Amino acid sequence: MAGGAATTTQYTTAPSGNKASGYLFPFILVTSLFFLWALVHNLSPILIPHLKKACMLTDTQSSFIDSAVFLAYFLLALPAGFFMKRFGFKAGIILGLMLYAAGALLFIPAANSGQYAFFLIALFVIASGLTFLETAANPYVTILGKPETATQRLNLAQCFNGLGAFVAPIIGAQFILSGTEHTEAELKAMPAAELQQYLAGEAATVKMPYMIIGIVVILVAVLFIFTKLPDIKEEKDEKTTAGNQQKEGSIFKHKHLIAAIITQFFYVGAQVGVSAFFIRFAKFAGHMPEKDAGFLLGAVAGLGFMIGRFVGTFLMRYVKPHTLLALYALVNVVLVGIAMTTKGDVAIYTVLAVPFFMSIMFPTIFSLGLEGLEGGHTKLGSSLLVMSIVGGAIFPPAMGLISDATSIQTAYIIPVVCFLVVLWFATKGFKLGRVN
Repeated sequence: MAGGAATTTQYTTAPSGNKASGYLFPFILVTSLFFLWALVHNLSPILIPHLKKACMLTDTQSSFIDSAVFLAYFLLALPAGFFMKRFGFKAGIILGLMLYAAGALLFIPAANSGQYAFFLIALFVIASGLTFLETAANPYVTILGKPETATQRLNLAQCFNGLGAFVAPIIGAQFILSGTEHTEAELKAMPAAELQQYLAGEAATVKMPYMIIGIVVILVAVLFIFTKLPDIKEEKDEKTTAGNQQKEGSIFKHKHLIAAIITQFFYVGAQVGVSAFFIRFAKFAGHMPEKDAGFLLGAVAGLGFMIGRFVGTFLMRYVKPHTLLALYALVNVVLVGIAMTTKGDVAIYTVLAVPFFMSIMFPTIFSLGLEGLEGGHTKLGSSLLVMSIVGGAIFPPAMGLISDATSIQTAYIIPVVCFLVVLWFATKGFKLGRVN
């Protein structure tokens, strides 16, 4: 996930006699997970236009790639937590990696079959594994060293998430996108045998990249199996006893939390939608070749997202988080509005600028939503905020429907609406039901 918000649940290591210096290799291993899941998420904008060609899909159908990924997060989030509570975080990480590898290797028979449904199943399996990895990685990073440097370690690990956002589209553009783009009329004019050969060739380009990803993930899983990791224990919180939970009342009394859950649902939809259709957008608005658009998605948008996190964190020393969130949301409304009403480089680069201003949104909405919560409400609120990422499964198909009916440029009205919801939350929603 792009947000990287930390929960308030506290963890400690079980006594083992290990020194902090012995945590270096386990820390490197756990940090690699942040890169691995970012790789998958940021290859999706490459897969959407690619499989659209290879499987001859509409924009709506191609958007189901994101739906398969985020639906898995929504359905597996709670089961992943229960599994790790029963069997431990190390077992959860290993299971997550094996699911990830299995899904990546399923791309080979999916490409052989040329069936879009097979690709969606493979992506769902990968995302199921990622759910386990993301559930485990943040708490593990915080306990692999001195408690006073836990935040620094988490921030360092998150940098590798940003690195994945930068690298994945560039790799995908180079090794997955063929650069061959036929018009609908040209495809209809092709002899049947030539058309099938073209479609099979397009589908086959995913085999090698995903086979390599699958093998690398298996090797990482083997390293986890044979690496001694500290036991992770959840600290008991007296505030979460049954008696205190009754005193806390219903979590739905916290109107600002409900507003945050709704806003996070819309924000994740915007984040996914902006990048999911960028290659199609660049072709429509500026006649940009798919390989060039894919490269810019990583080199400009991905890098901008990563830099934006550092800049946003610095600015929050001087600007209140909700104020910066409102400013960034307003800027994105303007940027996407310009992209919808212009052509050429202006339209393309205004979309590429959006991720820089999205960079602080997920964690800021997350933290503002949890402000003022205590005990069991904090933990339940965190879970609800994480589950709201299902917006990433809903809004891309909505954009696809609009695109199929009008144009991909018009479809970007969906992110505009989503950023307006973020703007509302940053100015009013975060204060709902609160005294001050």
